Amino acid sequence: MTDPAPHRFGPLTGIGDEAAHALPDQIAAVHRLGWRHLELRNVDGTALADLDRTAFRALVRRLSDEGIGVAAVASRVGNWSRPVTGDFDLDLRELDTLADRCAALDCRIVRIMSYPNDGLDEADWADRVLDRTARLAERAAAAGLVLAHENCAGWAADRADRALRLVHAVDNPALRLLFDTGNGVPHGYDALALLREVAPHVVHVHVKDAVRAPDGTTLYTLPGHGDAQVADCLHVLAAHGYRGALSLEPHLAIQPHADLLRHGEDAPDLFVRAGRALTGLLTTDRHPAGRPE
Repeated sequence: MTDPAPHRFGPLTGIGDEAAHALPDQIAAVHRLGWRHLELRNVDGTALADLDRTAFRALVRRLSDEGIGVAAVASRVGNWSRPVTGDFDLDLRELDTLADRCAALDCRIVRIMSYPNDGLDEADWADRVLDRTARLAERAAAAGLVLAHENCAGWAADRADRALRLVHAVDNPALRLLFDTGNGVPHGYDALALLREVAPHVVHVHVKDAVRAPDGTTLYTLPGHGDAQVADCLHVLAAHGYRGALSLEPHLAIQPHADLLRHGEDAPDLFVRAGRALTGLLTTDRHPAGRPE
């Protein structure tokens, strides 16, 4: 299953719940873009790992009927809601559930983060993160999965040296990195500079763009219209031979993690506009990925 996209990256996709709550509407949004993949996080407002068996079987059937593949799964493992002092069994159980579900979905990549701190000193925080992530990677490897750590929340979120230490200390091919183009703007760091150091380890990419307002709030924009240097990030990825998916996470109308829906906005339309903006960045003559040979 391939996408008819004029570039050398992998399939164009998007996190479905950024377009709509209901699966049929998520599928409709990517169909409007001519895309054939989704990244799954929440379906009908429920996390993928929390769907009951009947709902999950219906999801698999619907995706198959619609010709939609699953590029990745965005889990809650180690994310902003699960501090490093929290119950690790929650993450182990979620990963076990997702291992079974990824097998049914023919998907290998699972997004994780690296645990926000909860009052520990730096050394203790690092030790706990490294231990937990190593154990998760062992379990993922046994299931044929690849954990992709995102530059979002946790110990290794915003520093290239920590992201590289995480990968090297765990030393397991089941742990790699996920790069989100837009996370540096709200979190206050230079994501492009981080990418230049970690690019060889990136196996999945989220695309968003944003600007920082004078009052310190973050306003999300169409890809290429903000301060996240999305085009430059794509240049760096292409130069390092990245051939994985580009997954749209625009945060324009729906931000599920913040329980935000802009009233009066048509979320699928905004998602499609963002997807077209991303396609425009990929098809411009100055993009180094160029056209396929």
